[in-house]
Amino acid sequence: MCAVCAREGAVMNRYADAYCGATVMITGGLGFIGSNLAHRLVDLGAQVTLVDSLIPIYGGNLKNVESIKDKVQVNIADVRDEYSMNYLVQGQDYLFNLAGQTSHLDSMNNPYTDLDINCRAQLSILEACRKHNPTLKLVYASTRQIYGKPDYLPVDERHLLHPTDVNGINKMAGEWYHILYNNVHGIRACALRLTNTYGPRMRVKDARQTFLGIWIKRLIDGEPIQVFGDGTQIRDFNYVDDVAEALLLTGADTSADGQIFNLGSDETTNLRDLAALLVEINGDGYYEIVPFPSDRKAIDIGDYYADYRLIQGRLGWRPQVTLREGLARTLEFYRESKVYYW
Repeated sequence: MCAVCAREGAVMNRYADAYCGATVMITGGLGFIGSNLAHRLVDLGAQVTLVDSLIPIYGGNLKNVESIKDKVQVNIADVRDEYSMNYLVQGQDYLFNLAGQTSHLDSMNNPYTDLDINCRAQLSILEACRKHNPTLKLVYASTRQIYGKPDYLPVDERHLLHPTDVNGINKMAGEWYHILYNNVHGIRACALRLTNTYGPRMRVKDARQTFLGIWIKRLIDGEPIQVFGDGTQIRDFNYVDDVAEALLLTGADTSADGQIFNLGSDETTNLRDLAALLVEINGDGYYEIVPFPSDRKAIDIGDYYADYRLIQGRLGWRPQVTLREGLARTLEFYRESKVYYW
């Protein structure tokens, strides 16, 4: 056990030993979820390599890792570059594959870029692992968007996949490449279908990553939150710390190999009530109901919330941070740090 773990005492959470002293690579490591995960891994004593293209519209931000910059290795590289991936995967014990194009609208307006990042690049990563490091463990960040408009609620992993946009189709392919390489080539891989993740370090300058980002920016700037449609669309949300916990659990547990898990929450809310809650927590501001833009309406999925009982039963994961507490933490973070994220 390394010195970092020893200082934590004898009682450790059940995955700490897996990461203490381990070599860990995170694609999309300067982005929202990747940087939060990096902080956790550093605390666990891992040797962390962050791979990020820092393409401006995709959310990578060096400020996200400023407090741990001397404890991680940062490599500015694009996952579409197979030669870089061939080199970077070597010697890694774990790979958290979080890099991706997340904007649904961008995927419809520029489908080839989305195809390259969310589909072809995933094959490059997996091929690099197969050829140069077939023993590592790989966790892929998938999305609830691949379900499309739900046939029933809550949505479990047996629900049919019928995505409503190019992004969903390519993420679906990326997910299944990982499962295929697990089943056929023995690359230990699993996938988490993330729901609406929010929290510190997320992109807030626009809605490319999550609509909550631009909502928070507008609220802090004294502008109205814009709720599309009638505001009755139901969603579930996960605070980023809970998502990092799920990633760490699935990475460390061999029973997750080859599996696909939903993340989700016991708390659901419609968007009108969510906007009202944000205003209440902020102590100021307001929201307005506006017509759905036609391009967004065409790919909207209506109500969605997940059944996460599979990962709860297999790995013991369940969200710990309430929506109110998570939103309060997030607002506080951006009020203090907005100069780096606006």
